[in-house]
Amino acid sequence: MLLDIMKTRRSIRVYKDQEVEQEKVDIILKSALLAPTGRATRAWEFIVVNDKDKIKKLSRCRNGAARFLEGAPLAIVVGIDEEKASTWVEDASISAAYIQLAAHSLGLGSCWAHVRERSYSKTQSSESYVKEVLGVPEKIRILCIIGIGYPDEEKPLHKEEDLLYEKIHYNQF
Repeated sequence: MLLDIMKTRRSIRVYKDQEVEQEKVDIILKSALLAPTGRATRAWEFIVVNDKDKIKKLSRCRNGAARFLEGAPLAIVVGIDEEKASTWVEDASISAAYIQLAAHSLGLGSCWAHVRERSYSKTQSSESYVKEVLGVPEKIRILCIIGIGYPDEEKPLHKEEDLLYEKIHYNQF
């Protein structure tokens, strides 16, 4: 059940030194391609990175916040053609969530490294750095990088008693 997957999915930042099988990568990518988009634009672009040197470079896209990527055997960069989609942030976010849920359903761990509106240095954005490393065209916006691999850390599942039901409102605030 999807709710069980959501309860047990956690951000995993430590991975075993084990490649992710291509069959699992294919399922994850199919899941991303099934994500809905505004006006059915399907303007996303996914860059699959399994080259350790490139992943190491990507892990430096932010001041420390993306360092966990260095240990990931797989990274998926989530981008989108903003010229084709006015809802590019929302569309890319939905596909990124689908990627993470699919990965978890396959026994993999994942973690989102935010790129949009973050800084690589005082003079360069994280987004321009990632584009430079991967040769991404200027018109493609980069939302995030999802690190994926076999978990080498355990985290407790989310407990229903910790859910913030007071955040739910019916008919008015």
